Amino acid sequence: MLARHQDPIAAIATAPGRGAVGIVRVSGRGLAPFVQGLLGRALQPRQAHYLPFPDAAGQPIDQGLALFFPAPHSYTGEDVLELQAHGGPVVLQLLLARCLEAAQGLLPRLRLAEPGEFTERAFLNDKIDLAQAEAIADLIDASTEAAARGASRSLSGDFSREIHTLRDALVHLRMLVEATLDFPEEEIDFLRKADARGQLSNLQQSLARVMQRASQGALLREGIKVVIAGQPNAGKSSLLNALAGAELAIVTPIAGTTRDKVQQTIQIEGVPLHVIDTAGLRESDDEVERIGIARAWDEIAGADAVLFLHDLTRWGSAQYQDDDAAIAHTLSNRLPAGVPVVDVWNKADAAPQAAAPAREGESQAVLLSARTGQGLDTLRRQLLQIAGWQSAAEGVYIARARHIEALRAVDAHLMEAAAQLESDGPALDLLAEELRLAQNALNTITGEFTSDDLLGVIFSSFCIGK
Repeated sequence: MLARHQDPIAAIATAPGRGAVGIVRVSGRGLAPFVQGLLGRALQPRQAHYLPFPDAAGQPIDQGLALFFPAPHSYTGEDVLELQAHGGPVVLQLLLARCLEAAQGLLPRLRLAEPGEFTERAFLNDKIDLAQAEAIADLIDASTEAAARGASRSLSGDFSREIHTLRDALVHLRMLVEATLDFPEEEIDFLRKADARGQLSNLQQSLARVMQRASQGALLREGIKVVIAGQPNAGKSSLLNALAGAELAIVTPIAGTTRDKVQQTIQIEGVPLHVIDTAGLRESDDEVERIGIARAWDEIAGADAVLFLHDLTRWGSAQYQDDDAAIAHTLSNRLPAGVPVVDVWNKADAAPQAAAPAREGESQAVLLSARTGQGLDTLRRQLLQIAGWQSAAEGVYIARARHIEALRAVDAHLMEAAAQLESDGPALDLLAEELRLAQNALNTITGEFTSDDLLGVIFSSFCIGK
């Protein structure tokens, strides 16, 4: 534990701005004398006391509720004082300043908390593990109901329990393998009798289930980036407005109206999709439009999926088809492998007899009208399928990209371990090492094996006071 973790800390724990209630929080060891000096009286543990909060001259700054939570029964695992006052920013700043002032003789190392430091203390004092700590931030940042429920499950420990179950099974298998290293003449027969292969297979199957649910949780948290691309006047802005259910982008019959990206996050079945409308792709002499087109290609290059919009009413034009073919060729060159391109044939209301033309190499297409809404549900289902969302998924918990990377590392090490077991003359020292590395990767998820640098990255994304 670093030296700064020994310092008592204080901060405003509610969001900036005006509100009915605001909270100033103090955490540290041995806060009882400080509480007595600050408020002029002792507080009963875990009981709300309505009283004035005096300044240095004894004049009330405000009146509100004071609560004292002695260690270890507190959020941080240390002594915690909470002052609940009226939620004006000036009042809260005065209370915070008074806490720092009163600490000069009673709590000399009291300082302002850094972002996420209260939750970091909770992790360091074994009140929560690292996955639960991250779930707190995810619950605060949740943009959909499904994401909030998933974060709540992670916070309650559902994800951590899955990881601990995997770890316990892995530890048991490691124990069997490493025990044989002391008795090399009996090692193969010992492992066969202990069904090491069966245990490893069961472990891999359990890991696959956890990875599937974690991937769904990561999707709830992160969503996917969807870029709408195509020629001018194909209806890109109209499609963005239709998907968002609001007039976000300007729509006119003038080609080149959209000159910069317009972005909106929508949700489909609780999955966030970051949809970006871009400038029409064409050759242009207009300097501003050229910049917009260059930015459009930049967005396309970083997309998780591209909606390639076509205008059914212009498909009979040879020039239009040639321009679409040129865009398709550039897309195939610029997009990373595996990024799906959905051909969306727009303006079906203006060409009711038309069918979606088949394009060479086309894998998926949607016929719709952004103006009437025809085909939008089909497009939404297509986007969910691209994202990999399973609507029947139950009990999904929020996960992060680092969790997925760690689980993939575990999977890779278990595959190497399985290959060693299947070989004619397994090298048990290599097998034991692969299992050890797999356990280390699992431990990074809950924080039982992690670095101070990783902790700094994680907790710095929290708000101050949390």
